[in-house]
Amino acid sequence: MSNQLVKSTFVLTIATLLSKILGSIFRIPLQNIAGDEVLGIFSLVYPVYMTALILSVAGIPIAISQLIAKARTSGDQVEVRNIFLTASILGALFGIVSFLLISGFSATIAEMLGGQKTRLSLIVVSLTLLIAPYMAVYRGFFQGYEDMRQTAYSQVIEQLIRVVLIIGIAYYMVQLGYSNEKVSGGVMVGSSIGALISLIYLRILFKRSVFKPQVKSPYSLAIFKKTSKRILVISLPICVGALTMALINVVDSLSIPFSLKWSDQTEEGINYLYGLYGRGLSLVQIATVFSTSIVLPLIPTISKSIAKKDIHTTNNLIEKSQRLGNLLSWPAALGLFSLTLPLNLALFTNMNGSSVLAIISLSSVFTALTVLGTGILQGLDRSRVAAFIIVLGAIVKVGLNVLFIQYWGLIGAAVSTLVIYILLFIVNSIFIYKYTGVKFYSRATIVHAGSSILMGMIIGLPTLFLAVDEWSRVVALGYSLISMMVGGVIYFILIIRLKGISNEEIGSIPGIKNILKK
Repeated sequence: MSNQLVKSTFVLTIATLLSKILGSIFRIPLQNIAGDEVLGIFSLVYPVYMTALILSVAGIPIAISQLIAKARTSGDQVEVRNIFLTASILGALFGIVSFLLISGFSATIAEMLGGQKTRLSLIVVSLTLLIAPYMAVYRGFFQGYEDMRQTAYSQVIEQLIRVVLIIGIAYYMVQLGYSNEKVSGGVMVGSSIGALISLIYLRILFKRSVFKPQVKSPYSLAIFKKTSKRILVISLPICVGALTMALINVVDSLSIPFSLKWSDQTEEGINYLYGLYGRGLSLVQIATVFSTSIVLPLIPTISKSIAKKDIHTTNNLIEKSQRLGNLLSWPAALGLFSLTLPLNLALFTNMNGSSVLAIISLSSVFTALTVLGTGILQGLDRSRVAAFIIVLGAIVKVGLNVLFIQYWGLIGAAVSTLVIYILLFIVNSIFIYKYTGVKFYSRATIVHAGSSILMGMIIGLPTLFLAVDEWSRVVALGYSLISMMVGGVIYFILIIRLKGISNEEIGSIPGIKNILKK
């Protein structure tokens, strides 16, 4: 692997982490500015958009990066041009079809999401589908030349502009007194403009790039048919793997409003309650983004060791992935669960929906481990198995949402989320054990979980005896931050003393490794 590729991949990893963080935390100020109903509409609509986007992009960037890298080795500039043009046409076509489907059936989809107040948001966000697939082709092109920096920079530019516009538009429209329906539609403009600016940035770089193929030979329909088949053969399995996790969120967007409506909730009530549910989703995304961003880069290495039939290395990598996943996910989940009351007040202005928030926070450990397990199965070249497990899980979740919400209301939706991710984690682990013999549990896992539970009790129990509801947001935030720091120290002391972390893992923690060794 070239030094340039190593540096570019590192930049891309950091940029992806930064983009995910930006994409997670903006929901908190959005809720603060516009309220739970707007957050609810956003949380209902966005999974539908993301599913359409994944289908539109269809794994094309990765596919063309592989094909272009192969064409480069033989110096075939004509082939590079053919791959790029074909992918551009496919991206544009997929984007147009997805846009027409969502905008054309927006009234029907909106009704399935709980009411027509989501329709404007659906139409506005669907405009992004005309831009994003075409933009993704440029990212794949640069990746084919081992230049990950342009993808990294464009991701950060897109996400930063999107988040700034969402917050700015929400504040502006709320100040002018627009309805929640219009505010929700307005903030969706941020996604389209962010994607457009990112596309312009990539297009300018492409025009100036030394990699741009200088070919004058004709491009024909026959070339398009031949090359598109090669692209789709590679990209469609990738698309299925990426789509599977989005299905769970789509299931929630469709089945939770249906169940709430069945319980005689009004459209405004559904959007408000889903906004409370969205509070929990915001925290789960923040909790899982760190663990998955650190662990998932190991998955391509697993794929390489599988290709070399190096079973020993493969199993070691899987064990390392699972150990890191448990090391990071358990304290994050138990920390959020234990500090539910002050965090809800500090971040979301009040303590409404704290029970829902607590249950969803607890589920974040299994959410992160499910994402990890799905990634491991894909690395083992078992993408179809991973997809089948998630699809089956999505079907089961529909039934659990309908059943639990009838008995427990919105808390039932949170319980359903916890149960389904526990089940998905268990099933993933069974199949990983079947293919590799690697168990999902170990002594270290017990130490991580036990230490996290003890840490959670120490920092969480005081909140049950304190009048948290009488605190200001500043006091609640201060208490939460101090408790997190204390909890982190307690957790690391426990896992070190109980030998739940190896010397190698201690040495990999920058800045504090010497302190931890002592």
